Amino acid sequence: MSRDVDPFFQPISAMELARFAGVPTFMRLPHMTADHPRFDDINIGLLGVPWDGGTTNRPGARHGPRQMRDLSTMIRAMNPVTNISPFASVNCADLGDVPPNPVDIQDSLNRVTDFIS
Repeated sequence: MSRDVDPFFQPISAMELARFAGVPTFMRLPHMTADHPRFDDINIGLLGVPWDGGTTNRPGARHGPRQMRDLSTMIRAMNPVTNISPFASVNCADLGDVPPNPVDIQDSLNRVTDFIS
């Protein structure tokens, strides 16, 4: 399957912005909200759920989305082993985080459902 690569949905090149600079997004992809004019062009949207409200002994999952964004800045546009360029196949974007309710589990779950739909 071949398609024209949309440069808007490509990760920011390290030649344009150092990997340690800028606002981190998942895999250095564009951050988009539902009101963005190109929102309907997204094939895969990545979102974070910074929430650990159901945890009693080992909290910290709430930091996961931020850490994933930070650590994924090292991703490359092409996998050097497989020679596959996943971002040339689909339009991906970072949709941000679902705003959790830190004191109400059911409300947080409803917010995730609402955010996705």
